[in-house]
Amino acid sequence: MGETELAAFVFVVTGDSGLKRGRNHPVGPAAPTVTKQEAQEAMIIVLKPDHTEEDLQRIVRKLEDKGLGAHISKGEQRTIVGAIGDERVLRETPIESWPGVESVLPILKPYKLVSREFKPEDTIIRVNGREIGGRKIQLFAGPCAVESREVLEEIALSLQPLGVGFLRGGAFKPRTSPYSFQGWGEKGLKMLAAVREETGMLVVTELMDPRDTVLVCKYADIVQIGTRNMQNFRLLTEVGNIDKPVILKRGMSATIKEFLMSAEYIAAQGNEKIILCERGIRTFETETRNTLDLSAVPLLKQLTHLPVIVDPSHAVGRADLVPAMARAAIAAGADGLLVEVHVRPEEALSDGPQSLRPAAFASLLEECARIAQAMGRTL
Repeated sequence: MGETELAAFVFVVTGDSGLKRGRNHPVGPAAPTVTKQEAQEAMIIVLKPDHTEEDLQRIVRKLEDKGLGAHISKGEQRTIVGAIGDERVLRETPIESWPGVESVLPILKPYKLVSREFKPEDTIIRVNGREIGGRKIQLFAGPCAVESREVLEEIALSLQPLGVGFLRGGAFKPRTSPYSFQGWGEKGLKMLAAVREETGMLVVTELMDPRDTVLVCKYADIVQIGTRNMQNFRLLTEVGNIDKPVILKRGMSATIKEFLMSAEYIAAQGNEKIILCERGIRTFETETRNTLDLSAVPLLKQLTHLPVIVDPSHAVGRADLVPAMARAAIAAGADGLLVEVHVRPEEALSDGPQSLRPAAFASLLEECARIAQAMGRTL
């Protein structure tokens, strides 16, 4: 490809449903690389409200005939179309004159698919009857690590009556020290699945290695990408090829732009079920584990259509500060809370000091419910 040839996106997007996969991707293939002579540029093709299905298919055929891969998304209000290919071809094509086309708009942000420019409406992710990103604020709670079936079951049974819909727990644990507990692997995943059968709570667990993708997806309802892997692009590409929601945690030193570019890696592979998680960033402060950047919540809400949740536990690393940060997160507009809860924090194999006891978590929820109500939402 010559220096004047740039890769470009053309998007056809519609209403509330967000993106639909242009083609089925098996788990495994890496994303196409972009050389220093190539760049990505995006455009949105907005169709007229009275366009016909024949108009839409004709647009797709014309784009494909010119070597541009069309990407269609249909919503209640609008249909918007997209393709990737040579920018020069795209610019020389009189798309606005085609039947059914209302306008062609550029996306100026470096992140395309996850931007508000691409999709003005909020994305609502539905998982087995539960909605993330809607009026109801979702709760994700549980131990940092899966320790034993008995302890996990005890924790889950204490959370279920509180309305917690998602049980979090790590079967694979990224630890700073190689001598710390690293998790039970598939044995831990089986424990999570067994407790799900008993309680009905959906499973959220972390994926650390692309080689474990099929294994983790076998047991998890939502796959989590942790802070240390936010820029593991091979892993992001892998979860972009799965048909499960992904919680993407912000890197501890990542900017908002870098955070959204990582989300773009997932979306670019066809998986638009992305939940952004603010979990604190590393600063010069030493009294807390990290510094919770709550300004990220309303800022992300402006920049992206994706739901945003907050993890106050990892942000502050202190159980006594978690309730205040959780309340503030709800007031800032978070779509959910990811909180570590343990029946006996002093015996926890991982992150005991930041884990709430069930009674303290119940009190937190009572306080957060009042704030949610004031915000016009429910908990």
